[in-house]
Amino acid sequence: MTPRLDIQDHLATITLQRPEAANKLAPEDLGALVAHMEHINHRDDVRVVVLRSEGKYFCSGYDISEIQGSQTEGSSFGEMVDAIEQCRAVTVAAIHGGVYGGATDMALACDFRVGSTAAEMFMPAARLGLHFYAGGLERYVSRLGLDTAKRLFLTCERIQAPEMKACGFLTHLADPAAFAAAVEQLTGTLAAMAPIPLFGMKKHLNLIARGRHDVAEITREVQRSIASEDLQEGGRAWREKRSPEFKGR
Repeated sequence: MTPRLDIQDHLATITLQRPEAANKLAPEDLGALVAHMEHINHRDDVRVVVLRSEGKYFCSGYDISEIQGSQTEGSSFGEMVDAIEQCRAVTVAAIHGGVYGGATDMALACDFRVGSTAAEMFMPAARLGLHFYAGGLERYVSRLGLDTAKRLFLTCERIQAPEMKACGFLTHLADPAAFAAAVEQLTGTLAAMAPIPLFGMKKHLNLIARGRHDVAEITREVQRSIASEDLQEGGRAWREKRSPEFKGR
């Protein structure tokens, strides 16, 4: 089954649904994931997206037998991952188990990666004879640094959850019993933020990491937040010692 999208309040959840195949991604999944991102981008109410999966594994990457089709311009694996990175809402990968191959890049495209101590990862591209695409190489280097990217791509070393956290692949780490609560706590925190700076800073931090930011555009976003009703609400809530109710205006 293709990935499922559910939306409740400010939270969207995308669930990978091929547990019998370790949630391996098939060609039809790429278009479905892009379509979900486009739908979310048109929803003013969605502030946070969780990418999760059913079964033991988070995702075992792309079906190697379909690899040639995954490089076709307009429907490539890399374009799907870029769509996740460029999602307006803040994205959280809930990595409860193994994450392999291209799925590691899909997880890196998310803004946060919450991992269970049962998780592990490896990138077997070189072992399979595959040169990885440019966007994925850039993400590895910008997120993890050049030395770690070389180690994971060139040796195909399998690493466990504590080292995934230590090298920056995971932003959060929790025991399996506390994993769901950790994801819920993070998404709740993010969903409570003011949308204008939340979306704007997410976008521009990603662009800064790639050396592609526009200072003038950042300045416009700053001025937009200063003129917003939400900034006034945030000040009132601070003075009144209550939680703010942001509207994105």
